[in-house]
Order: sequence, then structure tokens, then C-alpha cells
Amino acid sequence: MRVTWTGGRLTFRLDPEDEITGRASDEHPVKLATNTCSVGGVPDDAHPDLFAVAAWTIVAPWTRRRVTFDRAISAGLARALHDGWGIEAGPAGAEPRPAGRTLAISYSGGADSVAAAAMHPDAPFVHFKRVPHPRVPNRWTHYRSDVLAKLAERTGRELTTVTSDLEFTLAEPRPGYPEHHAVAAGALLLADRMDLGGLAFGYELGSRWLGGDRYLLRYTPDNPMWAPHGAWGRLFAAAGVHIVLPVGGVSEAVTMRVALNSDLKDHVRWCLRGTDGPCRTCEKCLYKELIQAAVERRPLDTPITPDRPVARKWLRPPPYGGQEMVEYALARIPGVERTLFAEALDHFEATEESTSWLDHCYPPALDEIPQPWREEAAAFVGEHVGLMTGDEARRVETWGAGPDEEARSTR
Repeated sequence: MRVTWTGGRLTFRLDPEDEITGRASDEHPVKLATNTCSVGGVPDDAHPDLFAVAAWTIVAPWTRRRVTFDRAISAGLARALHDGWGIEAGPAGAEPRPAGRTLAISYSGGADSVAAAAMHPDAPFVHFKRVPHPRVPNRWTHYRSDVLAKLAERTGRELTTVTSDLEFTLAEPRPGYPEHHAVAAGALLLADRMDLGGLAFGYELGSRWLGGDRYLLRYTPDNPMWAPHGAWGRLFAAAGVHIVLPVGGVSEAVTMRVALNSDLKDHVRWCLRGTDGPCRTCEKCLYKELIQAAVERRPLDTPITPDRPVARKWLRPPPYGGQEMVEYALARIPGVERTLFAEALDHFEATEESTSWLDHCYPPALDEIPQPWREEAAAFVGEHVGLMTGDEARRVETWGAGPDEEARSTR
């Protein structure tokens, strides 16, 4: 792979061994649509390691043996690429970038992102806004990135909005980030200007420790995408911008509760389709309504009926993505047995007591937060959430394990 930056415009050319259809870090197949994209509003004099990591978040799925950048990178960054992916990277020769002092929030406006922002009330926001690509038609016009950007502007927080068409580098499965970390491309290129030493994401317990919903459904302390000792964590750290997960130890029930009780509650939006509010008819709206109804201890409020395609998976047996939250919700929503989740209810024996561990914070997640921002996050958790007991932490550590593995599990 050969990478060239011209200001904020990225061009990449595949080597003979590279592939048009590759796999992201979560093993999801992604097919390349075009070899150019742009990131708007970024400086052209950022540290070369920042340009390299920003590019790697985009080209990683299709690169097989080597990546050649258009400017020298530090030896430490080249080593992180080799150790994490087995990729030969160069040319090397630049001085490493020292970590900055500022933590910024990669702000999407969803409940998880808002909860992270509530934990760090002085952190500035960097918001990613999708814009059209000059060479790729937009067949996802229902994705309202303009609505999300306007909501971010109304938060009153210090905000930098980065515009980019990088999601159109994907032909399949649809426009989106080649790697989840590509949402950080703009923040990376702004890191020198903002003196960034950390970038906070709203990934929570399910994404960090329970394997997420796409690649593993079990306890994953070595999560390939979000563990600080994983490939991506080491790569970002080598560029002086640590990945920070303020809500990495709490469930989506906690992030929902924190978001709806925060000063930003009027700006929370997880739906990418609605204009005046969530569309209430998409799969994400249904899942988030399940969680919100559980948190608010009220009946489910959705127009979606069992015959709708978005309800189809709930009529099948588990496993489900976000299954820990499904169990949590089924144990708390009044009258759930009379909703489209009735069949899912037959597969679980979840109770409030058996799911109460999801109301607290998994302690090792706080230990992973870099020292400059750990105390602030820990103080928030201590005041508003509370830590898991040893028995509750073992519920995390045996998630997805068979009976024998669960019996052998120790802290």
C-alpha cells in the first residue's frame, strides 16, 4: 500500500498483494469503492505519525505486507505497525511525537458518547460529519449527518467539526468506517493544534469487555480494537494520542441513565435517520428503546410490530448482539411478555438480581484509563455509579464461558 497526503486529501494505491475485499479488525468483510478521500479543516503540518495513523485507520483492511508513507515516520510507530499487523512500514526516521496534555471527546451525540462527555465536563468535542464524495454516489441519503452536527453545535461545549467523505471508500457492506477507528482521523490530524494526548470514545462494557456484537460474544480482555495493550491501543499511543474509554466499564443501561440525567440530555440522538427526533422505526431505535424503557421502568413504546423486518431477529433464538442488555431489559420492562420480545423472553431466566451487576462499573476498566484522566473518571463513577463487587466482576469475566470455564474462572 502506498499512501500520499496532499493537505487533507488522502490517495492510496494498492500493491499487487493487496486486496479489494479485506477484513476490518473485527473480521467484518469490507470491499473497497475508491482510493481517495478527504478530511476537511485539518492542518497540513501535523506530525508525520499523525498522518500515518489517520491513513492506517482507512487503509488497514486492504493492506497485506507493507505500507509506504509519503513522509518519514518514527521508528516507534513503524514498530507498532509491525507488532500489531505484521506490516513493514516506512520510511522511518522522524522523531516521535510526545503526548499532549488535552483529552478530547470523539463526540457522536449518542447516549454512550454523552455519558463519556458527562464524565469529563471540560473536555472539548471533536465531531465527525459525513459529507458527499465527488466520485461516489450517495445511496444512503437517509443518513442525516447534518442533524447530528447541528445537535453537537447546540451543546455549548467547545466543538471542532471535522468533515470527511472517507466513509465512501467502502462499497460493501455500505458507506461506513473501514475501521471503527477511522472516526478519529480528523482528531488525529488536529492533535498537534489541540495539544491532544488522549481521545475519548463512548465504547462501553459490551464493546470493550464482552466482545461487542459482531465478532466475539464472550469476555475479551485482549479485545483487538479497544484494549490499550492491543494493536490499535499501542498504535495510537505511539503517536502520542491515547485511546481513552471513560465508560468502558459500565453497561449501556448506565450510559443511558447518565446521558438522560446530564446537562446534554436534550441533545442525545442515536438515530441517524430522523430529523425532528428519532425515527422510531429502525433497528437501532428499537434496541435503544428497549434499554431506555428498562432504565425508566416503563412499558415499551414502539410502533414496530413483530411482522416488521427489523423485528425478525427477536423472533429467533439467541445469541443476540448486546445480549447482556437484552437480559437486563427483559427483567425490568413491565408487560414485556405482551410485546414483540415475548419469544426472546422464553430463552432467558433473567431477573433484576441476576442482572444487577450491569448497574455498576467493572473496576479494571478504570485502571486502563491513562493517569492524567483516571482520577476524574473514577470520582464520577464513585459518586454516580459505584464499583462492582468481586462476585459481580466475575459475571463479566465468565461472560460467554461454558460451565467448565466458568467454574475455573478466577479474578
